[in-house]
Amino acid sequence: MNEQTITQQAVSEAADRLWEAARSGIATTPVRAVVGTEDLSTAYAVQRELIDRALAGGDRLVGRKVGLTAPAVQAQLGVDQPDFGALLASMEVDGPIARHRVLQPRVEAEIAFVIGRDVTEVPEDPADLIPYVARAVPAIEVVDSRVAGWDITITDTIADNASSGLFALGTDEVRLDADVIREVEARMSVDGEVVSTGRGAACLGSPLAALAWVARTMIGLGTPLRSGEVVLSGALGPMVDAEPGRRYVASFNHDGRTSEVAVEFEEARP
Repeated sequence: MNEQTITQQAVSEAADRLWEAARSGIATTPVRAVVGTEDLSTAYAVQRELIDRALAGGDRLVGRKVGLTAPAVQAQLGVDQPDFGALLASMEVDGPIARHRVLQPRVEAEIAFVIGRDVTEVPEDPADLIPYVARAVPAIEVVDSRVAGWDITITDTIADNASSGLFALGTDEVRLDADVIREVEARMSVDGEVVSTGRGAACLGSPLAALAWVARTMIGLGTPLRSGEVVLSGALGPMVDAEPGRRYVASFNHDGRTSEVAVEFEEARP
């Protein structure tokens, strides 16, 4: 059995475990036992296999997410760069989130960019990407893990679509200005109590830097960002565990005004 065959078997096994965890609602043990802890290319191959299965089942690719944008999280997982995952149409939140849609949800306040024209080249200064963006809006990403207890390394999270879950986009736009986006202040509150705070600069120095990173990465893979796609640029503050029956509001202060977006989790069934 050659190395390529062994690698493909590992990809298929890891994908099967994560797919079944999502289907059954029962988290799996870490897939690093199958794909190892250092081979990022194999972990991304698992991610692609899972996305291909979802697309074959009728889902639709609507964008990308950037993860591991906080230096502390990178250090925890032993990496010096972000990772990325795919956003699917089925992941966008419209109304209360049913408990069966998530396993171990956590919420993050982020800036989302809606791409206005195909990004086939990336300027050196991330601020020069602004003409490629149709609008920036507040977002909540519901991150999730199909790995039990969030016991993850870098390969676990990459394979698991960068620990993606769901996302919600606000309608009030954040002004497309490099200084505004870098200095925007974010607060996450649950039932009126502030539980997390942060600012744009916490995301790789600016959410635009995260956008530039994923745009450049996608070009390198031959799948550039396309007009109409959404990019979740990464957390502006610490993630917060999501609990059934609670409402989470992300508020973004900028230009003397506030933009908000909210998600609500249904009560757990008895």
